[in-house]
Amino acid sequence: MTASGVFYSTYDSPLGELLLIGDGQALTGLYMQAQKYAREVQQEWKCDARPFQAVVEQLDAYFVGELRDFDLSLAPRGTDFQRTVWRALLDVQFGTTTTYGELARRIGSPNAPRAVGLANGHNPIGIIVPCHRIIGANGSLTGYGGGIERKRWLLAHEARWNYGLAPVVSAVRASSRASTRSDSARASVHSPRRRSHTS
Repeated sequence: MTASGVFYSTYDSPLGELLLIGDGQALTGLYMQAQKYAREVQQEWKCDARPFQAVVEQLDAYFVGELRDFDLSLAPRGTDFQRTVWRALLDVQFGTTTTYGELARRIGSPNAPRAVGLANGHNPIGIIVPCHRIIGANGSLTGYGGGIERKRWLLAHEARWNYGLAPVVSAVRASSRASTRSDSARASVHSPRRRSHTS
């Protein structure tokens, strides 16, 4: 343990370099480059990858579509209301989305979607605490601290791998193309499309 009790490391992801911050026991921060409200590395922090071994292993699995639910010790720092919102985010499942209004109802504050949105924007542990799965009431992506393009990428990544159907869909499409070529009497073959699951 360092004098400050803060460790950090970096992780090269498809979204760019991620900054990992922890206290040696739990993950306290995961930030993208140029992210709004991101913390900056302090001189007294210790650069050490060892406390983040489990984080790195699970991020690796997430980005190749093999992991849907993270199992890590998390200790985000914030107000009571913010932590309530962040805990509720953990219940929004992989490959699904929900709205700020619905999340507000889930935590017992139906009249506070704006406050929920602000707490969502201050989430210090991106990706793992999935604030990217919260969208506007009209289905728009709205804001995201890491940038809308990253939010779009994350949602597309999860939709592609949800329920492990991506390889199956690819195989069906390949089979359909082969059948179309071999059977000229068939007008067309429509490969199945997965629908986005929303909560």
